[in-house]
Amino acid sequence: MRQAERTYAIGELAAEFGLTLRTIRHYEDEGLLAPAREGQARVYSHRDRARLALICRGKRLGFSLPEIKEFLDLYDVGDAQVEQMRYLQTRARERAAALERQLQDVQQTLAELRDIDVRIERHLNRRDRCDTIPREEQNR
Repeated sequence: MRQAERTYAIGELAAEFGLTLRTIRHYEDEGLLAPAREGQARVYSHRDRARLALICRGKRLGFSLPEIKEFLDLYDVGDAQVEQMRYLQTRARERAAALERQLQDVQQTLAELRDIDVRIERHLNRRDRCDTIPREEQNR
């Protein structure tokens, strides 16, 4: 006889993943999760919990909910998850390329800001030195 699968209440998953109940219900509305019902209560399976972990990871990596849904839907296709892996690999490469471009932009902006800071500091130091020299010496 098969042992009963562990189930989770919405509050348990919210606490575990640091989400609000509303966020989890939104994921349901978007078709990312489909918990069973016992009366009015939502009952989440181990599969739902695993999907929620993937949703959270996808969000951290910068994927949109439609992209995450497409990825999760590939689980249901079968094919030993080859299509899912190819899809994720393509999306991950695209996301990595976008982040590398952003990183270059941030590094360039930081270099420019540091240059501005150095120039201002030099200017202020010159001005401070001039302010400490008596007027008669400045006019020589």
